[in-house]
Formats: sequence, structure tokens, C-alpha cells
Amino acid sequence: MEVRVLTKQLTTDLVQIQRAGEKQRSENQRFRQWLRRRNFAEQRLKAIAQEVEEAVDCTACGNCCRVATTQISERDAERLARYLGMRLAEFLRDYTVESAEEGRILKRNENGCVFLEGNTCSVYDARPNTCELFPHMVKGNGSLVSRMWHMPDRAVYCPIVFNTLAEWKRETGFEK
Repeated sequence: MEVRVLTKQLTTDLVQIQRAGEKQRSENQRFRQWLRRRNFAEQRLKAIAQEVEEAVDCTACGNCCRVATTQISERDAERLARYLGMRLAEFLRDYTVESAEEGRILKRNENGCVFLEGNTCSVYDARPNTCELFPHMVKGNGSLVSRMWHMPDRAVYCPIVFNTLAEWKRETGFEK
């Protein structure tokens, strides 16, 4: 895979990302639609996303765990219950809630995800699949373009998504 030099210093300040991400939300939605109507090499975009992902230390951030909810599958729940040494029913009762919009999700407290400790995950080795794939720029279910649906929202809190979208816009010649 081709190594590419990022065109600018990455933005990692979370306040700046939130402000700029909100300001660029409609632009990012237009970019998502624009990208859907064009044929770009998905591997090229994934390579850019991979480079950004490798340049950002998620353990210095953990903002996704503070802001986003985490859907969990039956398999995720079983794995986490085993990891925590408890029965599935106990795990579901103590660590999950049912959401009308999202289905079963991990409980949250004042800091975010119930498993967030500082900026890291206390159950990292058994974390849910969606957490393992996050931010879904390089890895995920479906095509990259199909996963773009969530990116304007994630660009408001995730340095990887924010910077990847900026790099993709430059790479593809998207006109703001």
C-alpha cells in the first residue's frame, strides 16, 4: 500500500473539532452525497483513513466513549459477561439498557460509557464489535460509502473522522 504524507498538521483539540465539525456538518453531508455519485478507489480512501488513524492516539482522547452510545449484539454481551466472570442475565441487567432507537446499548454514567476509565476502556480485550471497528473509516460492515452516513455526526467529536474527511476532500477535489 502506498504511503502518503498528510497535507497538514492534524487537528486534535476536541473543542476546535466540535466547533469546526458543527460548522462543517452540512458541508460534510454534501460531501457524503457527492462521494456517492462518483467512483473513487475505496482502497485509496481507506489508505488515507489508515494513515490518519495511525497518527491519532485514541488513548489520549476517548471522546467516542464519552459522546456516542454503544450498541451491543448478543455475541458482544456473551463475550463481555464471560470476560467479567458473570452470568449473561446479570451482565444485561447491570451493564445494558434497551433503547427504543438503537436496541440494546451499554449503560452510560456521567463520564460516558460505563466501561470508560480515564481515556481507556476497562474491558478493551472483550470490547463490543462496534468499538473494535470504530470509527468505521478503515474497517466496518458494508462499503465505505455506505458507512459515510454517520460521518458528519462523528466529525463533531472524533479527531480521526474530522481529519480523514478533510484529507478525503483534498484528495478527491471536493469543492466546498
